[in-house]
Amino acid sequence: MPTCWLISEESIHKPIQLPHLRAVVVGRGPETTIKDKKCSRQQVELKAECNKGYAKVKQLGLNPTSVDSVVVGKGNEVRIKPGQRLHVVNQLYPYTIQFKEELTGHHSGAKTPRKQTSENSDSQRNVPTLKAPKQNRNGSPSVGHEENTKTNENVGHWSQGLKTSMQDPQMQVYKDDKVVVITDKYPKARYHWLVLPWQSIPSLKALHGEHCDLLKHMQQVADRMIQQCPDSSTLQFRSGYHAIPSMSHIHLHVISQDFDSPCLKNKKHWNSFTTEYFIDSHDVIQMVETSGKVSVKEGSSELLKLPLCCHVCHKEIPTIPSLKEHLKSHFPRQ
Repeated sequence: MPTCWLISEESIHKPIQLPHLRAVVVGRGPETTIKDKKCSRQQVELKAECNKGYAKVKQLGLNPTSVDSVVVGKGNEVRIKPGQRLHVVNQLYPYTIQFKEELTGHHSGAKTPRKQTSENSDSQRNVPTLKAPKQNRNGSPSVGHEENTKTNENVGHWSQGLKTSMQDPQMQVYKDDKVVVITDKYPKARYHWLVLPWQSIPSLKALHGEHCDLLKHMQQVADRMIQQCPDSSTLQFRSGYHAIPSMSHIHLHVISQDFDSPCLKNKKHWNSFTTEYFIDSHDVIQMVETSGKVSVKEGSSELLKLPLCCHVCHKEIPTIPSLKEHLKSHFPRQ
């Protein structure tokens, strides 16, 4: 039977063995070297089922433990498989699990696995593809293509849907070695794209100074998408991030300001793009450059409850249908 190991992606300590069906509690302490007081000494319990190829994760601490950015919840239990990422607390301290076959014969015990380098990991998990230029569903041409490797990840919870969509050739409108652009599955305007990095970054809170170049590249790709849009001369665009996105994996929205779409159905949809809940891409880049992180204002979720207000003339409108009718005066169909 294989043995299971908990591997720190930050290489801050040696791998921790997870014996078959035996509970192992991980948290703040010398074994993990975690000193963050928001992490309980008994933050998470792991129990490997080595014959089935997964481990059970149970959150014990008050602050959130997550698997692939989906919060487990205190007292709840989920499964984690190789390729998925466990964050011990508050989207910090990333771990993965590995299963290694036990050595038999003249050798006893199991060897401690070496942490895979990113190059070795990519070569094992990634499948190279070559993307030909094509037009997206709105008719906007793609802006080039390069050979790329992409990461396969286990996807289960609905919030992980972007990880499936970004690898769907039918949704891709552009890709290079750093990012992929897809058409939003439920566009909130005539043109609505998402720019996603191949690198796994769960949320704005996970951004650090080292990501500056990637964020700038994402913005450059967004600018090129806008430039090559056939209606760029008549429509305005914005590029930005939701303060508290519902979908895991960081993604840059590139959206035309007509908001002419049947998928825009409620106040939450509207306010998520027309209030400070929508953080401009350049502001995100500046925050990461100057402070090494992105600060999301407290109470951002309350912005989604604001009254409907036209983003052009600032007139307050009572309902979504009347708002959509009002927008036709600002953005008539050509």
